[in-house]
Amino acid sequence: MRIAVFGALGSVGRRVVEEGRRRGHEVAEVSRRAGGGAEVGDAGMVADVVRLSAGRDVVIGATRPTPGREDELVAATRALLAGVAETGARLLIVGGAGSLVTPAGHMVLEAPDFPVELGPIARAGAEQLEVCRADREAEWTYLSPPVLLEPGERTGVFRVGGDEQVGEVISIEDLAVAVLDEVERPRYRRGRFTVGY
Repeated sequence: MRIAVFGALGSVGRRVVEEGRRRGHEVAEVSRRAGGGAEVGDAGMVADVVRLSAGRDVVIGATRPTPGREDELVAATRALLAGVAETGARLLIVGGAGSLVTPAGHMVLEAPDFPVELGPIARAGAEQLEVCRADREAEWTYLSPPVLLEPGERTGVFRVGGDEQVGEVISIEDLAVAVLDEVERPRYRRGRFTVGY
């Protein structure tokens, strides 16, 4: 398949690129800054999304704003949705964990022990998901990782769920496996899923 990864130089994007190539796909790296062989493009600019998703089967959004610029996450999501709606590529967004439902029945970001400093990005992620759910043009999928996402091993063994939290941790390598599994065998078209150990 022909895949474009926005945010390809980040920790998640880099692993997604590696996993895609490991499986034999043609993967284009896209980043706002030049370097590492990536094409320069801004996920927040519809024209860039159209240009870089044309002729692609799937676009993966793995961008993450810097602290204080969390509003860029929602703007980028709107641009990604508009761009792929024009080109016909499928969109898979690696989003946030804050809107997952805990076993206690509330959202992760509403938990009493949820770190205050993560509130802005968690709320932006929840709004990002709502922007996807309100869209009527693009074919999208939203992946919420668990709360703890850190470098580790590629095991290929993890649980998969929908809106409810299935685990509190996963390696970035296994998250990339989950991304490519969904790319190759779509199960959550116009929906959200999560993974975890």
